[in-house]
Amino acid sequence: MPSIELRNITKKFGDFVAVDNLTLDIKDGDFITLLGPSGCGKTTTLRQIAGLEMPSSGEILIDGKIVFSSEKSIDVAPKDRGVGFLFQNYALWPHMTVYKNIAFGLENLKWNKADIDKRVKELLKLLKIEEFPDRYPAELSGGQQQRVAIARTLATNPRVLLMDEPLSNLDAKLRMEMRAELKRLHHETGATFVYVTHDQLEAMTLATKICLLDRGYLQQYDPPLTVYNRPRNKFVADFVGNPTMNLISFKGERKDEHTCVLTCKDMKLEFTTADVLPAELDEVTIGVRPENVLVTEKDGIEVRVDTSLPSGMETILNLKAGEDVMLSCVMIGSVDYPSDSIINIVFKEDHVLLFDGKGDFAASGSVRFI
Repeated sequence: MPSIELRNITKKFGDFVAVDNLTLDIKDGDFITLLGPSGCGKTTTLRQIAGLEMPSSGEILIDGKIVFSSEKSIDVAPKDRGVGFLFQNYALWPHMTVYKNIAFGLENLKWNKADIDKRVKELLKLLKIEEFPDRYPAELSGGQQQRVAIARTLATNPRVLLMDEPLSNLDAKLRMEMRAELKRLHHETGATFVYVTHDQLEAMTLATKICLLDRGYLQQYDPPLTVYNRPRNKFVADFVGNPTMNLISFKGERKDEHTCVLTCKDMKLEFTTADVLPAELDEVTIGVRPENVLVTEKDGIEVRVDTSLPSGMETILNLKAGEDVMLSCVMIGSVDYPSDSIINIVFKEDHVLLFDGKGDFAASGSVRFI
């Protein structure tokens, strides 16, 4: 399966810039999720790879061959790019059986009947829908229709599988099941998957790498756990994770290149890092994931429980430190706290992030409340 390269891709709709100078290197066999809020350029990027949208400038290569170049006036038709496109609404033929829906593209390519039958049966088994070849789409559940749509897309052995929010019409339980199926399918086919979603949990669980976009700009392109644990800026830190990362604004005073004292109205702490601190510390932000806010017996600082939300496997605490600082804490297990109770918290060592005045990642380290 091929690699995909996007080189300085820009797409404008009039004066609106949907994708701004995007460069991506998608390696052979990757499962890439294009993630971001509505209107960030995810679907536009996917459609440009497919050839359904023409970039305003830049170059796209699939398997080392140029399929679009504004400078060289190259624009290969979608049918000749070797990509399969899976739409949000499945787009199954309602008057055709499952078998005929999957076979339709192969018949158009003039495959012989024996090869078509073999390929369709392979896909029915792969997608675990072998008992439904004679049913019509209206007789299937949403999850079964989605499997048929995937089988039809895979039928012609596309070099790349492009998917635009394919699970958004399913209920929560089916979405979870289909995520597992897509991950299994990616492993078994070895294909290159590019997948659009606004659901950060979906992106985290499926992807080998996440491409996080905002207003057409690439914010971060890294493996999911890198994006989660070492976000490049405050936008990434805030967008990825549920509950979201605790972000607290401070004014800093450097003690040396690895230590500083950070002060806000309701909190004062000493931050220590192995990284070199930024020169300017007048306005910085501390970021702590909720699971790295730890409840202790007596260390750290006292906080008041605003709300406690137990779900059995975990409990989410909303905490108030002083008058202005609100914190989220995730505790594993069946625990609960009454509202307005007082508890002590610390931040887990080496899991505190420092963002500079521009909102960019600057350092990671530990804090001591003072």
